[in-house]
Amino acid sequence: MKKLVKVEEVEGEGLLAFMGQPIALFCMNYIYAGTVVCVNDQFVKLENAAIVYETGELTAKAWKDAQKLPGDHYVMLSAIESFGPGKE
Repeated sequence: MKKLVKVEEVEGEGLLAFMGQPIALFCMNYIYAGTVVCVNDQFVKLENAAIVYETGELTAKAWKDAQKLPGDHYVMLSAIESFGPGKE
């Protein structure tokens, strides 16, 4: 027997809630960090982007080893496994 589920779209939730804020994107191969400046149906655009090679304490104020990327960086939504607040 099929169970009906009501789906409700909440405006400003998910990745859009991080617009203009630091974020950490835990992806299939890497952790990306930066400030969200654009979100669409295919990618997230990060300003001041970096690849995090070593996190250190996750509650620390900074990443232990984050290497800056040249310019803005685009991360495909299909590669993101989880995301949350980033570090400055």
